[in-house]
Amino acid sequence: MADNDKLDSAMDRRRYLAALSTGAAFGIAGCSGDGGSDGGSDGSDGGGDGGSDGSDGSGGGGQWGETLEVLHGWAGGDGEAAITALIEEFESEYPDMDTQFQAVGASANVNLNATILRRMVNNNPMSSFANWPGNNLERYRGHLMDLESSVWDPEGYKDVMQDRAVELCTFNGKMSSVPLGSHRMNNLFYNISAFEEAGVDASSLDDIDSLLSALDAIKTETDVTPMGQAMVAPWTVLQLWAQVLQGQAGVDAYMNFIEGNGDRQAIVESLNVVKEIQQNYITDDASSVSFTDVGGKMINGEVACMHQGNWLAGQFRVDDSFNYKEHWDWIPFPGTEGTYGYHIDAIVAPANNPSEDETIAWQKFVGTKKAQIAFNNLKGSVPLRTDIDPGELGDFIGLTYEDLTSSERYPPTIAHGLAVPPEQMGACKTAMSENMMGPYDVQSAADGLLDAVSQ
Repeated sequence: MADNDKLDSAMDRRRYLAALSTGAAFGIAGCSGDGGSDGGSDGSDGGGDGGSDGSDGSGGGGQWGETLEVLHGWAGGDGEAAITALIEEFESEYPDMDTQFQAVGASANVNLNATILRRMVNNNPMSSFANWPGNNLERYRGHLMDLESSVWDPEGYKDVMQDRAVELCTFNGKMSSVPLGSHRMNNLFYNISAFEEAGVDASSLDDIDSLLSALDAIKTETDVTPMGQAMVAPWTVLQLWAQVLQGQAGVDAYMNFIEGNGDRQAIVESLNVVKEIQQNYITDDASSVSFTDVGGKMINGEVACMHQGNWLAGQFRVDDSFNYKEHWDWIPFPGTEGTYGYHIDAIVAPANNPSEDETIAWQKFVGTKKAQIAFNNLKGSVPLRTDIDPGELGDFIGLTYEDLTSSERYPPTIAHGLAVPPEQMGACKTAMSENMMGPYDVQSAADGLLDAVSQ
């Protein structure tokens, strides 16, 4: 049996109601648990417009007595095909189980996170939900199921999952989640024909200066917008800045920053690069478009390159007219060669679980080879299991999987819940939304970022 922490005190209820009312305390904005209050969709958990993904139930009878209810944020964009494939595999293996998989999307999954917290307040938890592990789980401290003896130990997942994933899925002394896939953060995707037209050799982009020179060449030599950037929400700006900081000042500078010891001059210099890119090289409609919109512009040849997590490859993959190595390619974000910007999607089980047996079966399934291959091949992410044959993955996913297991450094993502707790992540986003989305105030942005991680 799994151990449950009971969500039954008046203090807990007041705590969660406060979180729902303010948003900031638990960062009820952004995909799968973002801090701050920003609109837009976060690629790590899909875009979309909310509603159900259409899998409202299956089976019935047999050994299963309750309905498995799973909430997630993959309502569209890069994630819809992936979650559909995962659901189909699970339901084919458990045809007698009643299931309800519900996509709660829109507005960067504000609705998803608010729904999770609201139901916890009312002592009416769902069976399971998609979220990020690590620091992100701080918002649910004390109210999560322990899956160590019921899932991790009997399935031997500690032996086959990447050590970093095992560590991040261990929170507050419990293993309450199972990792589903990892996204690499330090990517620069590019349209091959646009780079060729501008005479840009992608393999030569090995630092920030060479990136800026390439963007200038594309602007001068072609009619294509040099770089795509979605600015409907600050998480994309925070994410871009984190890559620029690492590419310009090194991974240690980034790690020192998230640990509260940032070098202000390095932060200012990297913010100036972000300002230069966003003021000179992106589309005029950046403030009103999501990353999936920008991905569409790259497919259509309107933008030459863009930075995103490798969920962007999931969007590209579902378009048969835009093929890897033929129409698009990838390099590590300039200056970050040898690193793997670390991100994880996980499936989390709450305490007071309404369907314990069904939930355990589902959580076990999430960690299987079948589940991880089915989901990640379409999502653009890579399995966390270390015993996957790369040949079972798509070309780009197989390459990324090899990097996952062999890179020199694995800096955790700041924009997606691993690097800092939710409150600090929200404060970092606020620094970006107030100072780096026009008009620009680099000095104030630097102060805001440093203040955020010193909380």
